[in-house]
Amino acid sequence: MTETPPLNVPSSNQSENKSNSAICPDLNDWWEIVYYIVPKYIDTICIIGMLGNIFVLFTYSLHKGPLKIAEIYLMNLAVADLIFLTCLPFWAENIRNEFNWPFGNFLCRSTSASISLNMYTSIYLLVAVSVDRYLTFVHTLNHRGIRSKTMARRICLLTWFFGILLSIPTFMFRTVKHFPLWNITACTLDYPSPSWVPAERLVFNIVGFALPSTAITFLNFSTIHSLQKNARERRALQTKSCKEHSGTKATRLIFAVVLMFLFCWTPYHFFVFLGILYQREVIKGCFWGELLNFGEQFGYTLATTNSCINPVIYVIVGKYFRQKASEVFSQFIPCGCPLSWVSSKEKSSYFNMFPVRSGLT
Repeated sequence: MTETPPLNVPSSNQSENKSNSAICPDLNDWWEIVYYIVPKYIDTICIIGMLGNIFVLFTYSLHKGPLKIAEIYLMNLAVADLIFLTCLPFWAENIRNEFNWPFGNFLCRSTSASISLNMYTSIYLLVAVSVDRYLTFVHTLNHRGIRSKTMARRICLLTWFFGILLSIPTFMFRTVKHFPLWNITACTLDYPSPSWVPAERLVFNIVGFALPSTAITFLNFSTIHSLQKNARERRALQTKSCKEHSGTKATRLIFAVVLMFLFCWTPYHFFVFLGILYQREVIKGCFWGELLNFGEQFGYTLATTNSCINPVIYVIVGKYFRQKASEVFSQFIPCGCPLSWVSSKEKSSYFNMFPVRSGLT
């Protein structure tokens, strides 16, 4: 019987203190499956996600029409996802190499900090865009000073600064260490004291997920309720303004992005929380240890999916994004060849309103 290394290899102090005297079942065959499948999945996510997010940034950047406030947030979200995706190949190789880190100390620190930056920045950008939708449909008066493009850009800068600040401990304490217990040299968080581990994980859970996801849930449910109420009133009056229709379409896109983020990240944070209980010995034994090892691996793998799924959501759900992309990319397609993912009705309602920048033609 042998012990297998966890996904997030503990610090050297913790591994020595918690080498676990209990003999755990041999799950090497299961880990071989992880080592084979997960890196291939992450590589696939990386390729699709980078192409998709570059496509999003290309569309928003080359379209001459001004960005809406929500699009400013979504553009920053695409940048955060790109930063995250550029780090994934290193971690895919790390898993393929059975958690032996071959890239040195600097890349260990920088890629870990970049992944942390993506997590914090992404969820707080979604809080910001949820607040924007909330102000638009729930408190429609007296918010012009708050809902401006200048304010949106400032909020994005503040969000990036906040994400960088929260990622500094990861950069400081990540290091490459050898673990004789598992005979690996791993990229690990090595805190000055083992008591820092559950504290850091708790901050990660609360600040990085529980608080912002609670805010996102409240804001979006309030917005949905307001939209339903307004829809009933419009049906009663048999009117629907163009502006309201446009806002509803944009809000539908935001809902899809938010729901997919929560779907992808909730399992990982759930297993991180269980890991806190395990470290505090609230739950014990080999069963929980192995469950957490595989659970965090599953949760992290699912979380990586979120960074490649947003461009797909924009194309499927985002009617006005499709129209913008149609205008940008139609110049590269031979005349007479329509873009199949944009209907003729959508084109006629929007096409040629904002031509592509002339310098590109």
